[in-house]
Amino acid sequence: MSSAINEEIRSSRLYDTARLPTLDSVAEGTVRLFFNRELSLLNFHARVLAESSNTSNPLLERLKFQAIFSSNLDEFFMIRVSGLKEEVDGNVTELSPDGMTPSEQLHELRLRLLPLLQQQSEALNNEILPELRRTGIEVTKYEQLDHHERKHMGEYFTENVLPVLTPLAVDRSHPFPYISPSSLNLGLMVGASPESSSADPSKGKFEPRFVRIKVPSVVQRLVPVGLSTTRFVLLEDVIEANVDKLFPGMVPGPCYRFRVTRDADIEIRESEAGDLLSLIQQELRKRRFGSPVRLEVSADMPSEMIQYLSQSLDLSEGDVYKVVGPLAIQDFMSLYHIDRPDLKDEPFKAATPQWLGKESIFEAISNRDILVHHPYDSYEAVTEFINAAVEDENVVAIKMCLYRTGAGSPIPPALIRATEQGKQVTALIELKARFDEEPNIEWAQQLDEAGVHVVYGIIGLKTHGKLTLVVRREGAALRRYVHIASGNYNPTTSCTYTDVGLFTADPEIGADATDLFNYLTGCTRQTEYRKLLVAPVNLREKMTELIHREIEHRNAGREARIVAKFNRLADKQIIQKLYEASNAGVEIDLIVRGICMLRPGVPGLSENITVRSIVGRFLEHSRIFHFKNGGDDEVYIGSADWMSRNLQNRIEVVAPVKDESLKSYLKDVVLPAYLRDNAKAHELNAGGEYVRVVAGPGESRFDSQAFFVGHTVAE
Repeated sequence: MSSAINEEIRSSRLYDTARLPTLDSVAEGTVRLFFNRELSLLNFHARVLAESSNTSNPLLERLKFQAIFSSNLDEFFMIRVSGLKEEVDGNVTELSPDGMTPSEQLHELRLRLLPLLQQQSEALNNEILPELRRTGIEVTKYEQLDHHERKHMGEYFTENVLPVLTPLAVDRSHPFPYISPSSLNLGLMVGASPESSSADPSKGKFEPRFVRIKVPSVVQRLVPVGLSTTRFVLLEDVIEANVDKLFPGMVPGPCYRFRVTRDADIEIRESEAGDLLSLIQQELRKRRFGSPVRLEVSADMPSEMIQYLSQSLDLSEGDVYKVVGPLAIQDFMSLYHIDRPDLKDEPFKAATPQWLGKESIFEAISNRDILVHHPYDSYEAVTEFINAAVEDENVVAIKMCLYRTGAGSPIPPALIRATEQGKQVTALIELKARFDEEPNIEWAQQLDEAGVHVVYGIIGLKTHGKLTLVVRREGAALRRYVHIASGNYNPTTSCTYTDVGLFTADPEIGADATDLFNYLTGCTRQTEYRKLLVAPVNLREKMTELIHREIEHRNAGREARIVAKFNRLADKQIIQKLYEASNAGVEIDLIVRGICMLRPGVPGLSENITVRSIVGRFLEHSRIFHFKNGGDDEVYIGSADWMSRNLQNRIEVVAPVKDESLKSYLKDVVLPAYLRDNAKAHELNAGGEYVRVVAGPGESRFDSQAFFVGHTVAE
């Protein structure tokens, strides 16, 4: 690590002490009850990056983790860092739960980011790319091409690249150009050649000027060398090698890479919106012009050019990040699609549930509740449920909550077919699903034009619940079939996200689902539900009650334990209730993918709480809650994390799992597998450090995700 980075880190107060906290230190205020939310999220991104250095992962999988880390960081700056910068600009004085001002948080985030970026560059440049080269996949430097290859690249540039390039110079008549968000750019100084300067003295002296060249996204970033399918040159290198063709009669200087990240957090004032759809479309257009929040530059860029770019973008020195090697590593994911199965995880085929195709899906759900565990169980069960509802002449109504569907999802077209067949179809589409606003708007318009009843939810709340209600005529009565899940109705992400879903014909859950949809369409002010836990109505209250009940069981000498798996833990009230339960002696095991503000393992405060995170082949996305309840176990699944926004500002749905075999699968198979993982797990200690879990002496290596590949829900 460079001495400059070391010095910057040593100045941070976070590194002043190595001792772990105690209850006394918490009471004295020297160690706070909560970890910082933003630093915790950055810790998750660090665990993703660590997988790119994990040599037990196949080589192209390591490259994939590099790409995911880069993409995650983009969003982190677009949303989290931009929010802190807005607070600084707005002179916000409120401290974070761990006692830092917005400016202090920005400073600490930078300190954590610098070594991570160096770690990323070293892993990519010194390990992954050289090892890929040895396997026959190469991203070569332009100067390493031979004469014939360079000639071919020159022709490629002239025919495919030059026509779409637009160099933009800065002078008195041309202001500094707009830099589009996340675009890759070349910056260079261009001067006049001696010949052109003397040819027409009347035109005066031509001063060297800065020129920006946007690397076009319409041309593939990794350009194949000749007919090769495994050897590439970066497009920016091709442009630089042929840059003189852009400036005849001029002298172009060296090219340097840079990239700008902009604020992309959309602020929706729904109370002032007469038309939410139009408002979000307007805000999406504004997103392109959000304030700059980060400037990435190639490490060799001269300080004068860095200063010029920073001033032009109104960024400070602390907003600049020097990168050794290529920028925008997420573009390297194209290498992942090369047909090299030997360099990837072993492929697997999702299991098709035994009941699927053997009987009507409605018969199957009538006979018993059904649980699916994706991606290990095929998502075909969900699409078949929807398609069956569309085609079944006895189905009279379909209602769905669509949060993230994906541009090519088969589900909205199925709903269109259903309404064309005369069924009552309602689609609640969340237009505010971050970075999925555009496909959701497109689907909303198509569904509306086809006659589907499209609603956008409740003012001030995002609809994050994953819920489908199918109403079917059976004899003289109507019966309700419900699907409740932790994951979005997106068949594409279902292959890479771990999620659970429940099919049920439980009359009370069906009645709750009806009430909830009436609430969402603005027809009721529902305040009670029979079995469902719904935010913001009763979810916080019920979860708090469930935790408190474990305290009462423990105090009475009965069995008491909590095992919960979710994505994020950042609600102070829930955390304090968990501290209370730990202090009462309740054993609590938390499996938290990302943000965790709870500080585990503090004697007298949280010594009975463990926190672990799994980062592996699939993105952990399922939410499962197990309460021992004195031996009468209760298990819940659903869409909600223990976050303030999930409990207060979103529509979330959590459902009890009543079937004993399904309950057993979740509490005795799924959750214990995550707690047993010693291959992809990290444990959080009281000092805020995530420590990789390793197999102990005589203990076999256990990868929970690999285990689930061969172990699906009991039939």
